[in-house]
Amino acid sequence: MTIDSPNSVVHDHNQVQQTHRDPVPTSGPTPRSLAEVPAAAKALLHGYFLRRRADVAQISPQTAELIDQLETFTLGGGKRVRPTFAWAGFRCAGGDRTSVIADPALQVCSALELIQACALIHDDVIDRSDTRRGNPTVHRSIGATHGQRQWSGDGDHFGVSTAVLLGDLALCWADDMVAEAALPVERSVAMRPIWSAMRTEVLVGQLLDITVEASGSESVEDAFQVMRFKTAAYTVSRPLQLGAALAGADDQVIDMLGAIGDGLGIAFQLRDDLLGAFGDPAKTGKPSGDDLVAGKRTALLALALKSADESDPAAAQFLRQTIGHPMNDDELTRVRAILHEVGAVRAVEDDIDRLVEESLATLAQAPFDAAARTDLTATATAIAGRQA
Repeated sequence: MTIDSPNSVVHDHNQVQQTHRDPVPTSGPTPRSLAEVPAAAKALLHGYFLRRRADVAQISPQTAELIDQLETFTLGGGKRVRPTFAWAGFRCAGGDRTSVIADPALQVCSALELIQACALIHDDVIDRSDTRRGNPTVHRSIGATHGQRQWSGDGDHFGVSTAVLLGDLALCWADDMVAEAALPVERSVAMRPIWSAMRTEVLVGQLLDITVEASGSESVEDAFQVMRFKTAAYTVSRPLQLGAALAGADDQVIDMLGAIGDGLGIAFQLRDDLLGAFGDPAKTGKPSGDDLVAGKRTALLALALKSADESDPAAAQFLRQTIGHPMNDDELTRVRAILHEVGAVRAVEDDIDRLVEESLATLAQAPFDAAARTDLTATATAIAGRQA
């Protein structure tokens, strides 16, 4: 296993962690298939928000209203990709929905959505984005409310400040949700270094992303490094490993799932890069060509610049002069055409196909339950070819 285990303390292996809180409310049975995970995770998280909102209301009813904003953002959209892959890892490693570990395992898997909420809220602040999933971003929505209520001060600054704190709260509650899961101690010890590594990777990946963007890097290697740690690790690889650790998997299985997830996670982000350049706003919930206007240092852009420098210097110059600035329709159309003409789109599509094929080949040879392997294969194929 590639993650160092923390210093351990001798425990009774039959002991189950106890917390001072009541169990997180659940709704309905644990998932029978990966298709049932999103609804199960959403129901569980809704119960968690109800309880934590009451905690906040004891401090201030006024701030409790903001928890509604956080819940709406967390549960109002998204595909619950991370809990789904975590549950896939649990099943691949022999986890059974009827076992006593199933409910606390689902609780840990669901907590990944709070990590995602933190990352997206902060990412929208960093990128100064106006929309997410077809709605105003959290900081824009809260800033607008500030203006509607005619509060004092700068509404935009209030929106940004509040969004940062709500993202921090989501991260804290993700940790709380994991800590409160009634796991046998040996399972908690096994999954903790994975959870810790994942949190560090997503935050350092974000730091790398803004550093690469600020430096104007055109390196393909830099773009893939950002993808690997900002997105791939906490989207697929670490969730798969986390679920496997919850099921009691050995290091070989955890490492195998990490390798499978690394390829699938990068393929997921490469598809996201294509959607950021060519996606339909009605499906993606973002403005057309948003990543191109923002000047995101994606692998798609890095590959395009490298190829254009070699085959069409005039096109390379046009990309450098245009990307990262507001564009009219003609400029956006020309940029997109260049991405096709220099072969960058084809190269990204080929990389997606290769990464998925390699990951699924490894999965096919893995010593996993046949039904769990089939379910994960279908899920992996779907995310690589998604349209939103």
